Amino acid sequence: MIEFIIGSSLAASAGLNAWMPLFLLGLSDRLIPAVDLPGGWAWLSSDIALWIVGALLVLEIVADKVPALDSVNDIVQSVLRPASGGIAFGAGSSAQTVAVDDPSTFFTESTWAPIVAGIAIALVVHVVKATGRVAANTATAGLAAPVLSTVEDGASFALAAAAIVVPVLALVLLIGLAVAAVILVRRRRARRREGATT
Repeated sequence: MIEFIIGSSLAASAGLNAWMPLFLLGLSDRLIPAVDLPGGWAWLSSDIALWIVGALLVLEIVADKVPALDSVNDIVQSVLRPASGGIAFGAGSSAQTVAVDDPSTFFTESTWAPIVAGIAIALVVHVVKATGRVAANTATAGLAAPVLSTVEDGASFALAAAAIVVPVLALVLLIGLAVAAVILVRRRRARRREGATT
């Protein structure tokens, strides 16, 4: 159960920012003795992976705050975020972390199941984020982009860090993210109905 919470939180984090959970997983494997990625995912903590993922993380953080460029970035990330979510779920759910001493055999033997779950979770989060961003950019002429992007980056960091160190907190954050997504979708539907009736 705890492995599923860790994997889901990392995948949701990837849906908001593709590189955040991968960078934090790799960095945690390098710096926190209690975190140990399994052999198949240990490449995330290699020097080259950390430099490349770190550079891509900075690029995404910057690009996502520029109006118009953020929409292009969301299109490009439509492939990258789900892929990252699959990797993050697979690596995180099968790793030894602060909260997990011995990962479940389901996640270590069924290598594709966590990856597919991570892809699906990250894709759903990305779609909600991207559609919400388009609506916000349209309503504010792009002025909301930097603020929304900063909130999304913060949420991505909080989800990934909590998943690695305090999975129970990650569960609370994940539930909060789901509630926020439902509220956002309901408001958009209500606005569409109001627009259709006027």
